[in-house]
Parts: sequence; C-alpha cells; structure tokens
Amino acid sequence: MFERLRGTIDQQQRRHGRFLLLGSIAPTLMARVSQSLASRLSLVELTPLLWSELATAAQRERLWLFGGFPDGGVLAPKHFPRWQKDKIALLTQRDLPAWGLAAMLAALHGQAWNAASVSRSLALSYHTVNRYLDCLEGTFLIRRLRPWSANVGKRLVKSPKVCWRDSGLLHALLGVADRDHLLAQPWVGASFEGFVIEQLLGALSVLGSPRSAWHFRTSDQLELDLVLERGRERIAFEIKLTTSPSPADMARLEKVAALIGANRRVLVSRVSHPTGDATRLSGNLAHLLDMIGRW
Repeated sequence: MFERLRGTIDQQQRRHGRFLLLGSIAPTLMARVSQSLASRLSLVELTPLLWSELATAAQRERLWLFGGFPDGGVLAPKHFPRWQKDKIALLTQRDLPAWGLAAMLAALHGQAWNAASVSRSLALSYHTVNRYLDCLEGTFLIRRLRPWSANVGKRLVKSPKVCWRDSGLLHALLGVADRDHLLAQPWVGASFEGFVIEQLLGALSVLGSPRSAWHFRTSDQLELDLVLERGRERIAFEIKLTTSPSPADMARLEKVAALIGANRRVLVSRVSHPTGDATRLSGNLAHLLDMIGRW
C-alpha cells in the first residue's frame, strides 16, 4: 500500500490531506515496510479521550476510574472492566506472549523500572523483559518517564518510571470494581499521579505545544512527579490525591524545584479552589488544564 501511495502522492504533491491511514502501527510492522513515506506522511498520535474532550461533568468524573477509551466505560459505564480485560487479553495473545508482565507492570505502575528484578520474578531473561517493555511502549500502552539529570550535588535515581498510559486498563488489571474500591487501595496515589501526567501531556500535544517530560528523584528520596521542559522554561510538578494540600506540601515542592532551577512550581491535587499564580500554583486538574495552554 505504501508503494502505491508514494506514487500517487508524488503525482500531485501540493494536494495535502487526501489520505487518512487509521489504526495502531506496531514497531515490528513498520520495520518491515519498504517505503517509509518520509516527507510525505505526518504522524498523529490519538490518545484515549482527554478531560477537555468530554461533554459532561459525569463523564469527566468517570474518566480516572474507567480510562479514556470510548467503549471502555467513560461513555457507557456498564462496559467496564470487561472491555479493558478483552483488549489486554487480545493484545497479549498477539503481540506479547507473557501475560504475567502486563500484570506485573500494573503492580509496578509509577515505580522505577528494574528489569533484573522483573526478569527474576517471571523467569525470563533481562533482555526479554526489556524487549517486551519496548513492545508495550511502542503500542502506546506504557509510558517510560525518563529520569531528569544534571549536576545538582546529589546522587540521582537514573531508572525510568513505568506507567500505564490509560488508567482504565491499569484498574482492570488490578481488579478495581468501582470508585470506592479504587480510593481504598494503597496504590491509589500512584494511579492518580499517572492519570494527571497523561492528561497534561495529552493536552499539550493537542495544543501543539509538546514538552520534554521527565521525572526527578534523588537517592535521599527528594522527588518531583513530573518535570516539563521547553527551551529555557522548566516546570516542576508534585501530584497529590488529597483534597486539602498543606503548606508543607508546597514547601517540599519549592525545595526540590529549586534544586533543578524550575521557573514554575505546580502542586496538583483535588483542591476545590486554586491559589497562587502562574509561577507558583496550587490547583486541581481542571484549573491546570485551563492554565497550561497559556504558558
């Protein structure tokens, strides 16, 4: 198909947007394509539904629990978690022989990646689990958030963090039944953190303002959940599930943000009313998504 498209496009190069190719593209498939359509093709990553794309407050309320796949429950709650379990089962049967890795990655959501530990648990080689992780990242199921590094006078954690990009898939893998069940889990904070990160990065992509994304952690447990960079701008984020963040939460954020020279510091929680300004902000996800497009 790409060979035919190349000839057709080249015949009328000034006619843009004639072809729309839809569907997931596995890295292994693209590696075997003889024609890349380089300079003729634009790639657009379509995320699951974002906060700003939902029409009602009820749908937005469901987004964290059910995730953003249209058929997964955010628009029709009765489909959760059956739809997610079917999707993961079919993907692992076709592309990922080890179902155990998907379940383990759910348990490790938001943690530093340790391939040696995972390989021992699954009785697989170090190289095999890394290859499987590459596959999951290439099919947009997993995000590897790379560590931010610079000379800050402290030893830094240099492992990436692994996160499920869709919270609904994560919750289905971990057996979540409903919102009350989710809020009772010991890992609920990590789930909320991953959800906020994906909503932020997805919103920036839609706005045509993508940023380099990192996490930051020192060996003595000073950390930032997300660091965004573009040019000279550096934004430090701390994400808390709480509805009433304390002054100490902001003070900790200020301390760590100063280590990396961040010129904006943002504390994201479920607080009702935002406080601060564009350089030092404490607010909820809705307020932040409204603000971030202006930065």
